Amino acid sequence: MNKSGILIETPGFGAREIHTIVSDYTGTLSCGGRLTPGVREKLVTLLDFVDIRIVSSDSFGTATEELRGIVKPDILSTEKHDLEKQEYVKHLDLPHVAAFGNGNNDRLLLKTVKESGGLAIAVDNGEGCAIDALLNANLFIVGGANALNLLLEVRGCKATLRF
Repeated sequence: MNKSGILIETPGFGAREIHTIVSDYTGTLSCGGRLTPGVREKLVTLLDFVDIRIVSSDSFGTATEELRGIVKPDILSTEKHDLEKQEYVKHLDLPHVAAFGNGNNDRLLLKTVKESGGLAIAVDNGEGCAIDALLNANLFIVGGANALNLLLEVRGCKATLRF
């Protein structure tokens, strides 16, 4: 099924047509291993427009259960989570990806998406955000639900990214 995608046109920053969301789980969409309020509903709404992929080390072991009925997460299998996430995203159409992450192990995921013309968003969902994640993102936002809402209400994204 072809989904319509989400178009974000931002003066000075350019247009981004998003067809895939790639997100970390722990600390990005969850806090203490549990989805934070509003995240589930926003993910379900976004599924009408884009494909969603969750890639995580799943520190609390709760991602599969918490995301049941929305998306099956891809749980990392190596000890080099930063490189594994980077390799994971390289197989996607990067200019049409929005990536979300908060940890040091998300920095290469965010960097790869950002440098390829996609949208990289650093998120603090209550467990902090690594400086390297921030430095490799196009923008930073507090709250997983707020981050997802940037794709549902693109005027907020435009307001932040315009030159």
